[in-house]
Amino acid sequence: MLSARGLRKSFGDTEVLRGIDLTLHRGEVLVLIGPSGSGKTTVLRALNGLETPDAGTITVDGGPELDFAPAERPRPRAQKQQRLALRDRSAMVFQHHNLFPHLTVLQNVIEGPWRVQRQPRAEVVAEALALLDRVGLADKADARPHQLSGGQQQRVGIVRALALKPDLLLFDEPTSALDPELVGEVLLVIKELADEGWTMAVVTHELSFAREVADHVLFLDGGVVVEEGPPAEIFRAPRHERTQRFLTRILRPLDGA
Repeated sequence: MLSARGLRKSFGDTEVLRGIDLTLHRGEVLVLIGPSGSGKTTVLRALNGLETPDAGTITVDGGPELDFAPAERPRPRAQKQQRLALRDRSAMVFQHHNLFPHLTVLQNVIEGPWRVQRQPRAEVVAEALALLDRVGLADKADARPHQLSGGQQQRVGIVRALALKPDLLLFDEPTSALDPELVGEVLLVIKELADEGWTMAVVTHELSFAREVADHVLFLDGGVVVEEGPPAEIFRAPRHERTQRFLTRILRPLDGA
């Protein structure tokens, strides 16, 4: 469904992505793991069109290749429209919910499909209420975000993404800002979406969850893909010494808990 080749991105003098290649097939769950600062979030933002890579290409569904010109070459004006089209195909769930505090839960969910996608309001509201019911929040439709727990707010964030009917769901560490007792309720929703065949790219530090839901895992460090493969291979028999050290440090406390 999506292919990225040679993605590079710098912020000032810091090179965050140094030639990222990845492939995501329809119905697949791709999980990106790695230490903080390894470039995982920047990859997601590039796939969503929120960041413009300095170089590399992205292709969606075998369509026209979106070619990000190096800084010394001018970028074609058409690339802006291509980036917007890329964003239209995907929806992102952020770390910190990013809900509009002045809107109700229902208003947060319908804002995109109604005002941006111009779908009929009555249809959007009906679909939004059904999605809220699905994640156990039908009774919170008229609540404001500050009246919800962190886990409830994140579930609203997931529903808001689903309401856009994207081809690709992107999750940027969706549980990192939650209290430990709230993590499970959000991971359960994501797992159900994976079981239903949604195409997803997930950045997470919840490695036990990653082992369970991933079809393919990328381990990033220093802006490069150090190792990739199926979860059984990455988590049980990583080949690269850097991957081994990372997983030993993270998984040993989890497995011993």
